[in-house]
Amino acid sequence: MPGFITDPAEIPPYLLAGGRSSRMGANKAFALLGGERLLTRIAARIRRQQKIPATLNADADWPDTTGLPLVPDTVPGKLGPLAGVLAAMRDAVIRHPYASHIATVPIDSPFFPGDLIARLAQAIEGRDEIAIAVSLGRDHPVFGLWPVSIADDLETWILRDDKRRVRDFLARHSVRTVSFAMIPTSIGLLDPFFNINTPDDLTAAETWLAALEQTS
Repeated sequence: MPGFITDPAEIPPYLLAGGRSSRMGANKAFALLGGERLLTRIAARIRRQQKIPATLNADADWPDTTGLPLVPDTVPGKLGPLAGVLAAMRDAVIRHPYASHIATVPIDSPFFPGDLIARLAQAIEGRDEIAIAVSLGRDHPVFGLWPVSIADDLETWILRDDKRRVRDFLARHSVRTVSFAMIPTSIGLLDPFFNINTPDDLTAAETWLAALEQTS
């Protein structure tokens, strides 16, 4: 039976690309994996799950959105991933006023589950609840469903909390966690939330991608 969210495919998806990419040495959204930009790959993976096209949260001077609508942070200073979540909430109120929640996915994790948003939505039981992904006992809050009703509280917290630890904000609200299994491949088990921060991570991702293709 459907839960609070009757159609998960109608949840507006937002791709978070507001980080500095300092460990990569270049904008990792444009790094090539399997000959395809990470941003393009992530957008296509979301498109297979959602009826609504993704929106990109990134700097206002982003060089190439690959056709995605662009929503910069609404608070200046590159204040972390939750600033991107806040920008997504503010945008959704205007462009998707029917939506109780928005979905967020970072642009550096190319293997996230194909049923990510649907499973997170199943966990939501109320308008003000957050749902985040978990693997191997580790939280991945950037893979989450966020209620637009908490936008004002999030903005206040971002501006007043100097540390801005994500777990501290989550502690202020009702949070549902959803565990996702490892992905079997020909070379071992892959964490679906493997993320690419460095050139070495990108090399490892190429190996995992080849293994996934062999497995399938």
